[in-house]
Amino acid sequence: MSQDVTHMRTAVKLAKYALDHSETPVACIFVHAKLNKVIAYGMNGTNVSISGISHAEFMGVKQIQDKYGTDPSIFSEIVLYVTVEPCIMCASALKQLGIKKVVFGCGNERFGGNGSILSIQNDTSTVRSNKFVSVPGILRKEAIMLLRYFYVRENDRAPKPRTKKNRKLDRETFPPLQWDKYLSHEEFLEEFGKEHENSFSLNQDVYDSIEWDLIDSNYGDDFMVDLQKEIELTETALKNI
Repeated sequence: MSQDVTHMRTAVKLAKYALDHSETPVACIFVHAKLNKVIAYGMNGTNVSISGISHAEFMGVKQIQDKYGTDPSIFSEIVLYVTVEPCIMCASALKQLGIKKVVFGCGNERFGGNGSILSIQNDTSTVRSNKFVSVPGILRKEAIMLLRYFYVRENDRAPKPRTKKNRKLDRETFPPLQWDKYLSHEEFLEEFGKEHENSFSLNQDVYDSIEWDLIDSNYGDDFMVDLQKEIELTETALKNI
C-alpha cells in the first residue's frame, strides 16, 4: 500500500502542475510493475488542445505506443495511477489494451468507468480475459481538493452564467467513499489489509489526513525533467530484461 501512495504522490504532483498551467488537474503515471518504475505519464490537455479526448490516460498511452509500438502486450505489465477515476471512454480503452491494474484517487461521479457509473473492468462486452482490479481511495482527498481548486478559479472560456467568482473553497467536508462500488470485501482486504476493514463497512477513507504540502506546493520544470529522466532509465532497464 505504501508503494501505491508513493506513486500516487507523483500523479498528484503532475495534476498540480497541470492546474498551475491552466488545465484541469487530472494526471496519471504508468508504472512497469516488475521494475516498479515510471514508464510514461499523462496530464489532462483538453483546455490547451480544445479536444474532448485529450484525457490524461490517452496522453500516457500515446507516449507508450510512440516508444514501444502498438502491440498492447506491454500493458499487461503496467499499473496505472491516476488522480481521478477513468471516465467510461478511458476505462474501456484501458481494458481493451489489457492494463494490469488501475489505482485512482477520487471517484468520477458523472462519467466514472471503474465503478461510479459503469464497471468496465468487469464487463463482458469488451475482452473478457482483460478484466482487472481497480482500486480507489489512494490520496482521494488530495485529488478532490485539486479539483476544488480548479472549480473556484475563473475560467475565461466558461459562459457568463457559469461564473465561479461566488464559489467558496470547502476544505473540511468530503463525500463518503462507497467502497463496494469499486471493490468486493475480499478485494478490499487484499489491497488494504484486515486492519482497515472498518473503513470498508463505514464507507470511510483509509487515509484520514490530507497532505496539504503536496497539493499546495508548486512543481516547476525541474520536476518534469526528473520525471523524464526516470522514464528514460526505465526504457534502458526494459531493454535488459
